[in-house]
Amino acid sequence: MTDAAELLDVGKLTGSEARALIRARRWRGPTVSMAQGWAQANLVALPVEFAASFRRFCELNSQACPLLDVTAVGSPVPTLIASDADLRTDIPRYCVYRGGVLAEEREDLIGCWGPDLVGFLLGCSFTFEAALMRGGIPMRHLELGMTVPMYKTNRECHPAGPFHGPLVVTMRPIPADLVERAITITSHFTRAHGAPVHVGDPAVLDIADLNRPDWADPLPLRPDDVPVFWACGVTPQAAAAEARLDLMITHAPAHMFITDLCDESLSDGAL
Repeated sequence: MTDAAELLDVGKLTGSEARALIRARRWRGPTVSMAQGWAQANLVALPVEFAASFRRFCELNSQACPLLDVTAVGSPVPTLIASDADLRTDIPRYCVYRGGVLAEEREDLIGCWGPDLVGFLLGCSFTFEAALMRGGIPMRHLELGMTVPMYKTNRECHPAGPFHGPLVVTMRPIPADLVERAITITSHFTRAHGAPVHVGDPAVLDIADLNRPDWADPLPLRPDDVPVFWACGVTPQAAAAEARLDLMITHAPAHMFITDLCDESLSDGAL
């Protein structure tokens, strides 16, 4: 973890500086507060024999899995979105799935990243949150120092090869009079999940209880709030449980890879 001074300044770091802090194991927590203005990404790494199917899964489910970068076979180095980066060390926490089951969480992938792995980096909804706040829309999870809650839904992803499963969503409470503005702002971030997939009644997504998310902690709703749901990059982790691959590695929820791309580079420029 960091010392007190660094805790105060992590939001001002560049993507490269944030990765260096993580690589030195001086930051192990969620990355939501880090490197404000720099886009963050989800990681999925899997054996090359499944890479073509997974790329197709991303193409068919691009709102949940907006593809930003793909590594060369065996390489932990991104080719497009970050310099001097190493996917084995530059994320605070990783999940390792074996046979579709979460086998362990790790602080690095040294000794785990093999010569047959391909890494995929996908856009993340952390990216549009700065734009929402600039638009006067409160981010309650940030105000409370929490991670945005995530839920499995009844919407099935389009399958590709062994990859199939439910769409996973994040939920942010938005004041009713600001919902349309939130939709407009996020719709421009098509490489970071874009517009909401649902607004209002969680039962439509077969979410029985907002107080019981599948990942992270529940967020309280105020009387004038509306629950708004966006596609989430944890969707491939749900697909991993169904695909039952011998090995699949992802970031731990809310522990992202911080890129060298500015947030606005993932929008269509129409903000």
